[in-house]
Amino acid sequence: QVQLVESGGGSVQSGGSLRLSCIVYGYPYPDCMGWFRQAPGKERERVAVIQSSGSNSDYADSVKGRFTISQDTVKKTVYLQMNSLTPEDTAMYYCAGSWLCGGWPHVEPNYWGRGTQVTVSS
Repeated sequence: QVQLVESGGGSVQSGGSLRLSCIVYGYPYPDCMGWFRQAPGKERERVAVIQSSGSNSDYADSVKGRFTISQDTVKKTVYLQMNSLTPEDTAMYYCAGSWLCGGWPHVEPNYWGRGTQVTVSS
């Protein structure tokens, strides 16, 4: 069984940065890992995904050039570096894992973390 635990959320001012971390507990390490977010009253949005076997990654248009997903498979940790944050980035951020990366880059996760809140003030 795989469990995902996020950390690193918080409150920042517009233009600031945060780095989210997601530790993967259990075995094996999912084929694809990603970050999703959901703001109040909005649908869940795929933010960034990365293939565990290599360096392939994909981003939502809204975060391209500002966010970077990375991973350390030895530490079983996935990161989301978020720069130039805006109030529109305010949401609950969820770490997710997927087997086989089916539908890449629009993978359907098999596992979800509980989320970490990111709040950006203007």
